[in-house]
Amino acid sequence: MGAREPVGNSTRAMHGALPAPLREAVDEFAGYLASVRNRSAHTVRAYVADLVSLLDHARRMGCTEVAELSLDTVRSWLARHRTTGAARTSLARRAAAARTFSAWAHRTGLLPTDVAATLASPRPRRTLPTVLRPEQAALLVEEPTRHPATPASAASASAASASATESPRSEDAPGTESPRTEDAPGTNAAEDNGTAVRLRDRLLLELLYGTGVRVSEACGIDTGDVDQARRVVRVRGKGGRERTVPYGLPAQRALDDWLRHGRPVLAVPDSGHALLLGARGGRLNPTTARRIVSDYAEAAGLPRTSPHALRHSAATHLLEGGADLRAVQELLGHSSLASTQIYTHVSVERLRAAYRQAHPRA
Repeated sequence: MGAREPVGNSTRAMHGALPAPLREAVDEFAGYLASVRNRSAHTVRAYVADLVSLLDHARRMGCTEVAELSLDTVRSWLARHRTTGAARTSLARRAAAARTFSAWAHRTGLLPTDVAATLASPRPRRTLPTVLRPEQAALLVEEPTRHPATPASAASASAASASATESPRSEDAPGTESPRTEDAPGTNAAEDNGTAVRLRDRLLLELLYGTGVRVSEACGIDTGDVDQARRVVRVRGKGGRERTVPYGLPAQRALDDWLRHGRPVLAVPDSGHALLLGARGGRLNPTTARRIVSDYAEAAGLPRTSPHALRHSAATHLLEGGADLRAVQELLGHSSLASTQIYTHVSVERLRAAYRQAHPRA
């Protein structure tokens, strides 16, 4: 659905119960987030859901217009969520949504003052990210080559003949990796598709670990974003910000194999310029990509691993190898250096663990 429409059954129900002025404010705020702030569809959905919840709470307290919203109302809304057991991270996001809406409503004249400007939000507990050791990361990215019959690729290959006659889709739905290609004389379609899927999986893993990009960024890469001569790739991050990140020789070899022997097998007329394709020819879905990483980690006997864990691992290994913190910040696309500094804590914890294990007077 469009950015101006709230999502989810409960959100729609609350939205429909709001007085017309409040409903209009929600829709205008959603449009502002999408078109002016260039927020992702996921962020817009989350903020709209939070705002509808806030305004529904305000309605129950007698508020019929945005101008009647007060700081006490916002605080009581957060307190109600806290008493029902909401996590600190959820409360922090709801407070951020309230502050963003309040500032926007004040600028547009809907609120006489920015009532939530002084609103404090609970500081979420920061936990150290999961980080693989370098040898574990290498084991994971090479898993498609060593063990071709992983859960993800085996399911794709076995479904090849069943999906060969299905129409292509622009995007794979989560959990429906079903390769699509027409049988050619003298070829085994299931085997060809299984090989193509494994080549794609290898490139996905190499990109996630070799560049530290987010899974949504990896899935959003187009073929024209890759500069093979300089071995760099252009990615689009949060807020539509673009950055260029380098990748190494292993990723280049995986890219060559995929472009020559994998992508042509899965590509369909509607594939467009997407670099990573789902098994039916559409752009690879981030949810499917997360499952691929999890499946290969399980097959390799590694701890539960996500694409974000590979991003954490890449950042930590760069810092441990002597990379500058600012360079890692640019590579990851962090807008604030504070977001990157958590990886220095990871490295210090590893140093402490090594010290305790090895030093006789630890």
